[in-house]
Amino acid sequence: MDDNDRALINYLQGGFPLCERPYQVVAERLGLNETEVIERLQNLLEQKILTRFGPMYHAEKLGGGLTLAALKVSFDRFDEITTIVNAFPEVAHNYQREHEFNMWFVLATETQQRITEVIAEIEQQTGLKVYNMPKKREYFIGLQWEA
Repeated sequence: MDDNDRALINYLQGGFPLCERPYQVVAERLGLNETEVIERLQNLLEQKILTRFGPMYHAEKLGGGLTLAALKVSFDRFDEITTIVNAFPEVAHNYQREHEFNMWFVLATETQQRITEVIAEIEQQTGLKVYNMPKKREYFIGLQWEA
């Protein structure tokens, strides 16, 4: 990752232009060209420096549901349970952690009620208790790379 990549990541955290040629606008503001901005983003995704590039929706404000959930999964069943959990289209992220609760995932649903339904379905299919941890308060923490 070079200084231009850092500048691109920092700039895009502040928003993405909503216009006919947003990559061109970003390029002009950073002293790059449109093709270079697109290629840099593709490279950052391919290198796994960025895991995702796209809009973030506030599910609750759109009438949906969002929650963080966790499971305690035995090592010998981890791959099996991962496959079951990830098969749900409502699972937005799934992470393995070194902790008693070693599988953490985010559910994003079209309705708040669907959170309860998906949790029940996961419990039924896995035979494991899902620990639901809905947010009580939202915080925004910005991440900026030093140039």
